[in-house]
Amino acid sequence: MSTPVTIEPDEWAEIPDDPTALLERWLPGNDDPQRPLMTLATLDEDGAPDARSLLLSEWDADGFYWHTDSRSRKIAQVTRRPAVALCVPLLGIPSPDVRHQLVVQGRAEPASDLEQRRAYAARPPYLQQLAWQNTPGFAALPQHERVSAWRKFADARPDALTPPATWVGYLVRPDRLTFWFGSADTASRRLEYTRRGEGWERRILAG
Repeated sequence: MSTPVTIEPDEWAEIPDDPTALLERWLPGNDDPQRPLMTLATLDEDGAPDARSLLLSEWDADGFYWHTDSRSRKIAQVTRRPAVALCVPLLGIPSPDVRHQLVVQGRAEPASDLEQRRAYAARPPYLQQLAWQNTPGFAALPQHERVSAWRKFADARPDALTPPATWVGYLVRPDRLTFWFGSADTASRRLEYTRRGEGWERRILAG
């Protein structure tokens, strides 16, 4: 007896001209406390690829925002070479059994002061404190000292913190967006949007 096939929702029934409509379906709103984890890919001083995971803080019509310490290696890299890529795995959207992935290619630039303050205020207390204490010196401490120092800092500043001077945000303005549609019933496929002037050019690719 053959296994019954459950047909997944056909998101290809209406392909929008503007990728924003898909982003609104795939990504959580900026007021959702659960932020997607993504990979940021950069180039180092020798042109070799580098990558790390971080949170997608916000997104809007201009692009995608992330925040970090201004002394970090990734900031040095995007300052030198602003071309970057983001990879955002999205599981269970629009239904629990569907697997999607969004890949963004574009250029990184500093976010506005207003956006940085807003994003910091929206972060939970743990991540606010992390912005203050996640330093090389703190990382080098023995674990028991790290735990003690973390608790002392939290007790001394129980209210919402203002961002430290090293807190910085970046906006990635996309030149290309690739939506990967996974499927349990058939082959995966991709929908790619490439910026052309003020609009977007679409094409369908194999998965």
